[in-house]
Amino acid sequence: MSYVITPPAVVSAPVHGGGEFPVRRIYCVGRNYAEHAQEMGFTGREPPFFFMKPGDALVPVKAGTTGEIHYPTLTSNYHHEIELVVAIGKGGTDIPASQAASHIWGYAVGLDMTRRDLQGEMKKQGRPWCIGKAFEDSAPMGEVHPISETGELTRGAITLTVNGVVKQKGDLNELIWNVNETIEVLSKAWALQPGDLIFTGTPAGVGAVVRGDVMEGAVAGLSGLRVVVR
Repeated sequence: MSYVITPPAVVSAPVHGGGEFPVRRIYCVGRNYAEHAQEMGFTGREPPFFFMKPGDALVPVKAGTTGEIHYPTLTSNYHHEIELVVAIGKGGTDIPASQAASHIWGYAVGLDMTRRDLQGEMKKQGRPWCIGKAFEDSAPMGEVHPISETGELTRGAITLTVNGVVKQKGDLNELIWNVNETIEVLSKAWALQPGDLIFTGTPAGVGAVVRGDVMEGAVAGLSGLRVVVR
């Protein structure tokens, strides 16, 4: 095939133990921990909702290294959100929660970086959040661990430190909609495909970072994620 421009490179994330996981789409679940929903002004178990980031928002970071993300334009309130990321290995639609785990290839630690001031303004105007969520460097992510090695991750600590100070702390069992339920609902709206990522939501404690800040994210059983803001 003869392309009229050079096609973009395949976006991928490193796999623990070697290899690369090619990325197709990045889905994100909003307000999926009760305390975070409360700090954002919401209560109760509302139906899950989703937004998306482009594949090239991904910043892959190998274990033991420090990734770099750039402080974005148009914002003065740049927030961290630590999340468990689910990597889809088998596609499908209308996937029952009872079968969802068979569609998971693995898990990783990720950050849903957010231009909070721009997101807030879009909320006020009833407009899409894209400018607040879907931009360059907005999805740093660590190594993907195969589910064949980790088993299903349904509980375990999830934390984020900024410059060594704990800012976010929770447990995966505190997800309002657990991973399998999320896959069930998500697959009713979109046909999930191999290479899709799902950022599953963040615990309470989101806050701003500035240039020079070092964020270290962890989920029990997975390689950590270390990122500096430039």
